[in-house]
Amino acid sequence: RCVVLRFLKSPPNQTKTSEEILHHLQNIVDFGKHVMKQFFGENYVHHGEIIQLPLDFVRQLCLKIQPERPESRCDKDMDTLSGYAMCLPNLTRLQTYRFVEHRPILCIEIKPKCGFIPFSSHVSQEIKHKVCRYCMHQHLKVANGKWKRPSKYCPLDLFSGNKQRMHFALKSLLQEAQNNLKIFKNGELIYGCKDDQDSVSDWNELARHLKPFFFPSNGLVSGPHCTRTIVKELIHVITMTLLSSTDACRAGDMKTVPVSQGRSYCEASAFNKELVRNGKHKLESSGLPRGCLLYKTLQAQMLDMLDIEGLYPLYSRVEQYLEEFPEERSTLQIDGPYNEAFYEKLLDLSTEDDGTVAFALTKVQQYRISMTAKDCSIMIALSPCLQDECSEQRPVVLTSKSRFTFSVSVLDLDLKPYESIPHQYKLDGKIVNYYLKNVQAKDDPVMSNLFKENEDCTLVLHKV
Repeated sequence: RCVVLRFLKSPPNQTKTSEEILHHLQNIVDFGKHVMKQFFGENYVHHGEIIQLPLDFVRQLCLKIQPERPESRCDKDMDTLSGYAMCLPNLTRLQTYRFVEHRPILCIEIKPKCGFIPFSSHVSQEIKHKVCRYCMHQHLKVANGKWKRPSKYCPLDLFSGNKQRMHFALKSLLQEAQNNLKIFKNGELIYGCKDDQDSVSDWNELARHLKPFFFPSNGLVSGPHCTRTIVKELIHVITMTLLSSTDACRAGDMKTVPVSQGRSYCEASAFNKELVRNGKHKLESSGLPRGCLLYKTLQAQMLDMLDIEGLYPLYSRVEQYLEEFPEERSTLQIDGPYNEAFYEKLLDLSTEDDGTVAFALTKVQQYRISMTAKDCSIMIALSPCLQDECSEQRPVVLTSKSRFTFSVSVLDLDLKPYESIPHQYKLDGKIVNYYLKNVQAKDDPVMSNLFKENEDCTLVLHKV
């Protein structure tokens, strides 16, 4: 069978002992097994297992793959001293049916990001109730030189369940993949962001790869019409698989956060702006089917009920308690073990602060889960399926000329570090302030003049 080996990586000056590495890997496995499987369901989460490999093999492997590693990832060294690794299924392959392994396989990896707008009363800037974090962050990333241009993708369009909005979101991702979309053919990357920061890839080249999947034998040979048709078929297939349900588990039967609490559209979305230009002011939100992976992802994301602004004082409360009683860190399960008891504590969705450390810690842990869900990847593996092979047991999606059997999985489910919360708080302030000063101010003549007259005044922007 085709598997993936995952080794821990760490900065050169932070080498860990073999015991620490084994403990860290065990935590990752346990978190997937006992926590994230409860949120996403049995079929979607593949937590893997820990194995120990001969050190000589590990060193040779490291030497072999080092030249292949992207430059941006080379600031960390791969662990070659412990021999421990995680063995995981290769999610660019179908996870459910072995009968198609000899067939060509297409896999689309999507990092959907945060699919809701904060509904917390702790939010201090009104703009956060109108424009989503992703759309605001795009402008700061472009200013910092990470990307050359902002993407038109808005996560709220993808999570809307409205096919028109979902199609627009996926087309925007294909146009400006950044690191939010990759396409693999037989396990090999054929489309996605390059390290040279130029994400405008060749759609014609992509269409050439995809044509045998979508049009096995037809007259569409080349040209822009062919490319557009193939991309349209691809978007249709991705949409249908994202809306499908291949798992009976309903997010661990946990009480869910009402999706209606948040606004269902983002004012900065290019789709929304187009509607407004055409004189329409209401976006239709069809809603997601409860069993689909996008719905479960959104539910886990919405465990961030207080927003980082409401969460940060609670984090400070826990920190203060740990300064007084450092020995309590293990009792509070901040660094694991991530077991059933840890999961049970996450089910308390009350937002009424009783002043206790227990309440603060529950909200902190829920926030960490939500951050994990906001940064996870969805893997959609597709393989051509003959009509006589299709049965009720195998999920199938149809296009105009083809049919595919598919599997949907979720990846990158490591729990976000407790220590990253202060960074998230500062980053949130930077994102919002940059957007207010450099984007919204340009759209608002009154604000624009205010900034021109008071270039050095930041009281308008910063919370005191």
